[in-house]
Amino acid sequence: MTWIDHLPPFWQFTLFSAVKILGVFSVLMFIVAYAVWVERKLSAAIQDRRGPNRVGFAGLLQPAADAVKAFLKEDFTPGHVHKIYFWLAPAIVMIPSLMTVAIIPFGSQLGHEKMVIADLNVGVLYTFGIVSLGVYGIVLAGYAANSKYPFLGGIRSSAQLISYELAMGLSVIPLLLMVGSLNLSDVIQSQAGGCWLIFRQPIAFAIFLAAMFAETNRLPFDMPESEQELAGGYNVEYSSMKFALFFMAEYAAMTAASAMLVTLFLGGWTLPFAGLDHPAASYLVGLVHIGIFLAKMVCVEFMIIWVRWMWPRFRYDQLMDLGWRRLVPLALANIVATAVWLWLKEGR
Repeated sequence: MTWIDHLPPFWQFTLFSAVKILGVFSVLMFIVAYAVWVERKLSAAIQDRRGPNRVGFAGLLQPAADAVKAFLKEDFTPGHVHKIYFWLAPAIVMIPSLMTVAIIPFGSQLGHEKMVIADLNVGVLYTFGIVSLGVYGIVLAGYAANSKYPFLGGIRSSAQLISYELAMGLSVIPLLLMVGSLNLSDVIQSQAGGCWLIFRQPIAFAIFLAAMFAETNRLPFDMPESEQELAGGYNVEYSSMKFALFFMAEYAAMTAASAMLVTLFLGGWTLPFAGLDHPAASYLVGLVHIGIFLAKMVCVEFMIIWVRWMWPRFRYDQLMDLGWRRLVPLALANIVATAVWLWLKEGR
């Protein structure tokens, strides 16, 4: 018995929730900071140059230097912008990414505590509901800047969201039909033993992956920014910490999307080895599960970064054509095929 066991249940729940929130937020911000470092190093290697190598060993302290620079730069607000909306937009973009990670099961359990902040029975619906809010910040930033390039970036983002949010949502339905639950912990448990859903639903995985790139505004679908066309798009009028919030929001969204991909298709914290595909029997196994989840997530995020520096950007008409005329019909066909297969299987 420890002093925690003597606390009332409400305070135990509050304490453990606070610890999990602080831990998840700290790890998320660390990954966001060093994903930028990895991206700069990887792009430098691909382009045969060195990348950041002045601050700390191999530039490892460059994220800290960038953070100090963002804090100390003058926070300039142009006179022609809609000031209230201009200030709100960066926060609105950042918040959905933080809310999404709250329902991701990043491990099995430590002791009696599940390694998820909020184990919702409608976790998948919550995720897609929250993720779709991020576009409002981008559209608001484009409108508030009162300039043509940010406005075009905001319009592109809203059109892109409509097409790819639909494809992403439809791609997950076959998984839910097979699992029979909207709870993300149940989705992971259904993959225990090595039969990950990427092997049972490869079409759904391909659609989700393409939609994930579009949802996070990453190449080859970074139309809202398009530096060569829109000079940076929706964030071109921003500077200092407001610009840094947009930057952090992009990488936080990328991390949350990677975590969701791992949860839905790559078995979450499970591995097809004895003792590593079921809830923790000890604290050590619980920590190993968290490490497995983070390792998978980092690999997916590395792949997203690598694609940016290897693939060209789609034209805007190609992007819309892919979303509406390719991915959405394919996702609908996959739903019908999965439903028929399950019906035939149950009828035997």
